[in-house]
Amino acid sequence: MFRKHIAVDLGTANTLVFVQSQGIVLNEPSVVAVDAAGRAVAIGGEAKQFIGKTPHNLNTIRPLRDGVIADFDAAQAMIAAFLKKVIGGGMRMKPDVVICVPTNITDVERRAVAEAATSAGARNVRLIEEPLAAAVGAGLPVLEPVGSMVVDIGGGTTDIAVITLGGMAGSRSLKMAGDALTAAVQRFLQEKKQLIVGENMAERIKMALGSVEPLPEPLTLDVSGKDLTSAGPRTLTLSDGDIRECLQPVVGKIVDALLDLLERTAPELSGDIMRQGILLTGGGALLRGLDARIASATGLPVRVDSDPLTTVLRGAGLTLDAPDRYGDLLIAC
Repeated sequence: MFRKHIAVDLGTANTLVFVQSQGIVLNEPSVVAVDAAGRAVAIGGEAKQFIGKTPHNLNTIRPLRDGVIADFDAAQAMIAAFLKKVIGGGMRMKPDVVICVPTNITDVERRAVAEAATSAGARNVRLIEEPLAAAVGAGLPVLEPVGSMVVDIGGGTTDIAVITLGGMAGSRSLKMAGDALTAAVQRFLQEKKQLIVGENMAERIKMALGSVEPLPEPLTLDVSGKDLTSAGPRTLTLSDGDIRECLQPVVGKIVDALLDLLERTAPELSGDIMRQGILLTGGGALLRGLDARIASATGLPVRVDSDPLTTVLRGAGLTLDAPDRYGDLLIAC
């Protein structure tokens, strides 16, 4: 009967949920399958299996694009299903919810997130910007007069921020992250190999072969898809070098944005970042060699968080556990 306090990392690719005193209790793909009438028939992991395989009367939807809500009804159904799964049937009091959002989203986008959560059963909804949450989750001195740089590469957005005294001294938000890398793999296969593959296969290829720098030991993967010329099935063998080539444009834009922010950062904060280094979080931080590429481009030490997929949510969870310390980081809705 006690009210639960919940943190949600509402991501383009995956949604994670943290419950106070319990930790991370849910990690599901942000996918909804709907029928012809718009009713949700599958949500999360089950719905992701439907991608590219649905009959005419079903459709798979990603309710979030570029880190913000693109389909309100599907987002509301997804959030409601996840909250119900977490809270269970014995909980009568609506939960207070903290939701992680990208930097630089508009007031309209913020209201859409809060309204979707409220419609799904949340009581009080507050937001926290993802780089701030990531910095808290990684144990950086967020509240001190010390500059810290965070690069959070999620599914839909890459958020880059310089943080000091509980706020952001500078930030950049790119609508280019994990999904853009997956799309680059699909384009490469279609244009250079005349092979069409679905989103799930492209993501699998990215995870298996993706890299930024040459690997000590080459990797290969047999990939099946639809031949562009004959329209029949075909299998080919890809190497890590093939995929590295097609990922370079996206990686280059992320590095350029980071360098631009560093150039505009105050000298005192730059000195702090030189000593502390740059923190990489989010699923994109797992791309092989990305830390070395950024270190080479900036001349700064770079580290990947110990569990980059959960850094943001862990930080949001800490704001629930220590509201007196971190309450000012939250945005009221």
